[in-house]
Amino acid sequence: MGAKGSGDDVSEREAGEASAQRAVDGLLAEAVARDASKSAHRLPSEASADEPAPPPVDLTAAAFFDVDNTLVQGSSLVHFGRGLAARKYFRYSEVWKFIYAQAKFQLTGRENSEDVAEGRRKALAFIEGRTTAELSALGEEIYDEIIADKIWTGTRALAQMHLDAGQQVWLVTATPYELAEIIAKRLGLTGALGTVAESVDGVFTGRLVGDILHGLGKAHAVRALAAREGLNLKRCTAYSDSFNDVPMLSLVGTAVAINPDGDLRELAREKGWEIRDFRTARKAAKIGVPSALAIGAVGGAVAAAVSKRHEHE
Repeated sequence: MGAKGSGDDVSEREAGEASAQRAVDGLLAEAVARDASKSAHRLPSEASADEPAPPPVDLTAAAFFDVDNTLVQGSSLVHFGRGLAARKYFRYSEVWKFIYAQAKFQLTGRENSEDVAEGRRKALAFIEGRTTAELSALGEEIYDEIIADKIWTGTRALAQMHLDAGQQVWLVTATPYELAEIIAKRLGLTGALGTVAESVDGVFTGRLVGDILHGLGKAHAVRALAAREGLNLKRCTAYSDSFNDVPMLSLVGTAVAINPDGDLRELAREKGWEIRDFRTARKAAKIGVPSALAIGAVGGAVAAAVSKRHEHE
């Protein structure tokens, strides 16, 4: 990949800051809802003796997990696309050219900017005019049907280790925030930093806030969240499978390569980073596509969905 211009850096920074703000807003909303629920279902005289005591809170340490191939086997967006196909939003055949583009990226280690741009454009066309509630509802259903069985148990155990230590645990992913937040909630994690699609009054406009949360954007998001939450990045840990996430991995005190691609494995060895590979030798070649082009893999799906919408207009 060539050097990025200042415009790209601005959009990545904007994407990171927007992701951090959305994540913090989500935490606040969840806390308010939780407190309201407790107030509605508990009598004033009731004690919390039956509830297990939470671990002591570690206020300045957190763990950050990439999603695709790190926590989830394969691409979370491809799994989401499969769920959409099953619901007749598009034809399965529409996605194959984008999976081919991802396979090419996996072999060469280089992104094709045209593939990424086309995938982003079509994904935004798919959500434009749809409500955030609809996307979240679809995400809930598809998580239960497909993604729940794709969680790496080893990575899940690492996340639980941080939770048991009283630390925050965040997902950091190019996946849209609404879908990433569902994965985080289902696993009992703190929250998610994901790509932020602009919405007005609960309806997607078809524009991103900044850009896809990827590469430097993830590092910006983690840094912005750390500032908001009072985290000490030197006490934090980050996990990823992809060399593209080196900016995020380099930002924290402890970096761990999970199911790493070749470039990240080599760099991890050079830097003395821990390497965890939960794949068997047989499965290693079959693991899904890198997160960098996950948006592109759904490109065929959203293109068909848009065509379907136009046919009914």
